[in-house]
Amino acid sequence: MTTATPVRRAATREAYGPTLVKLADAGVDLVALDADLAASTGGNKLGRAHPNRWYTVGAAEANLIGMAAGLAAAGKVAYAASFAVFLPGHCFDQIRVSIAQPQLNVKLIASHGGVSVGEDGASAQAVEDLALMTSLANMRVVVPADVVETEQALTAAAYSDGPMYIRMGRPKIPVIYDEGHEFRIGKAHLARPGGDVTVVACGLLVGVALEAAAALAAEGVSVRVLNMATIKPLDAAALAAAAAETGAIVTAEEHSVIGGLGSAVARWLALNAPVPMEQVGVQDRYGESGTWTQLLDRHGLTALGVAEAVRRVLARKA
Repeated sequence: MTTATPVRRAATREAYGPTLVKLADAGVDLVALDADLAASTGGNKLGRAHPNRWYTVGAAEANLIGMAAGLAAAGKVAYAASFAVFLPGHCFDQIRVSIAQPQLNVKLIASHGGVSVGEDGASAQAVEDLALMTSLANMRVVVPADVVETEQALTAAAYSDGPMYIRMGRPKIPVIYDEGHEFRIGKAHLARPGGDVTVVACGLLVGVALEAAAALAAEGVSVRVLNMATIKPLDAAALAAAAAETGAIVTAEEHSVIGGLGSAVARWLALNAPVPMEQVGVQDRYGESGTWTQLLDRHGLTALGVAEAVRRVLARKA
């Protein structure tokens, strides 16, 4: 369940190391690999607790993928972590051929996703990674909303055979869920009920959408917020209900509007339940340097941006 008011802030990446340690302590036959970024991803926590389960390959992402594939083929649950801009960007062919095609049990952990990387600039800001990963057959793609859901997604991945891409973020964002929340692969979570319009969001935009929904409620607009943490496979039943019951959809994501959550939802709606739709996301452009909050504002990834999209789609609603 969501907390009534967020009581703390945490980066979703903060879940990675502690969750690996918990899984290893629980007897999961896992290994984890890092590409010279373990201090940033948190994978070094497993290295300290279980040094025989952790490997660092240096700044060699293609080798990271090859080693993870080999360890998975040998029966291990393999977690391979790097930044989101490097994993799909540097290693698409290796992921496609060595992991996705043979359906190996590799969990690709992509930290520092989206423009909220901040001052590192456009070259470090992955706004195309979800498009690349959702294009691969056999690949499941997950973008948790907060640190609680990230821990649950990382844990669910350990007990679900096959490839998976999990995107994590750098900034400390509001923790919207308490420990009673239950993440399930392929299932959306109703973060807020509503009857006039549905905002389908993932990642840190779930919290942003909840903020927008609260503001719009004061205007008499009832906004449903659907946390679509699993982008592939989409929860078709939740989308069908949203389209039928609210008749208008807005998608919100920290990713290009081309190829990510918005594209997946638009395709499903066009084929199954056409209703008016608007997208909040990065508008076919690259990022730039700035603080993460400046960059969210620059790209309209804010409560104000979501609220404006809601007003636009309601104006088109029959």
